[in-house]
Amino acid sequence: MRSANIVLLVSVFLASGVEMVEALTIVVAAGATRGWRSALEGAGVALVVLAGLVAAVGPALVHYVPLNALRIVVGGLLLVFGLQWLRKAVLRAGGLKAKHDEDAIYAEEVAQLSEVPRSARGRDSTAFVVAFKGVFLEGLEVVVIVLTLGAAAHRLGLAAAGAGAAVVVVAIVGAIVSRHLAGIPENALKMVVGIMLVSFGTFWSGEGVGVRWPGSDLAIPVLVGVYGVVAWASVNVLARSRPTGVRVG
Repeated sequence: MRSANIVLLVSVFLASGVEMVEALTIVVAAGATRGWRSALEGAGVALVVLAGLVAAVGPALVHYVPLNALRIVVGGLLLVFGLQWLRKAVLRAGGLKAKHDEDAIYAEEVAQLSEVPRSARGRDSTAFVVAFKGVFLEGLEVVVIVLTLGAAAHRLGLAAAGAGAAVVVVAIVGAIVSRHLAGIPENALKMVVGIMLVSFGTFWSGEGVGVRWPGSDLAIPVLVGVYGVVAWASVNVLARSRPTGVRVG
């Protein structure tokens, strides 16, 4: 497998995994509070809808949009996504932003769901809707990443496989650890994903405007390394310069 395909697969897998951990928190809260059957049905329907979006939109992007134009647009989108993820991850690692707390999110979801009266019998519409909305909204970002990365590299199937593998792994881990999700190093994952998305965005934006990268696809791992060093240096600078007790919202 070429290095670009490996980086693509890892990027999609990690990005999808991060989003699905957040979705899993909502599904577990709905299932534990309202009933597992309805929560799992809602999550399942959302996954089917998201897969349908990839199947409907992906082939059209690959076959009908000119490759250079697609890479410019995709590169720009990936830079936007990646820089947002990377900025937040650097701020959290540098101590300027509170880290994501899945246990706190779980507790908040449970408190809100507990206030809604339960259905007397049968399926619980609240659990279904909450689980569907959580998986669908978090999954939309996964769909965008799959479509952009997969279409620009003409590896839509590989990108979709990476996302599907992430869903399966997160579901298995979720079934094992239940709601104890705070131990997952989410900020580290977001840092890695942000670096990879920015690297792909830089590579494809350059290719779209005619840049000939030395080593072709081998330039992607080099870009990952460069952005990784920049992120590491930024975290260290922020950590040393941070005033005690300061947090950015």
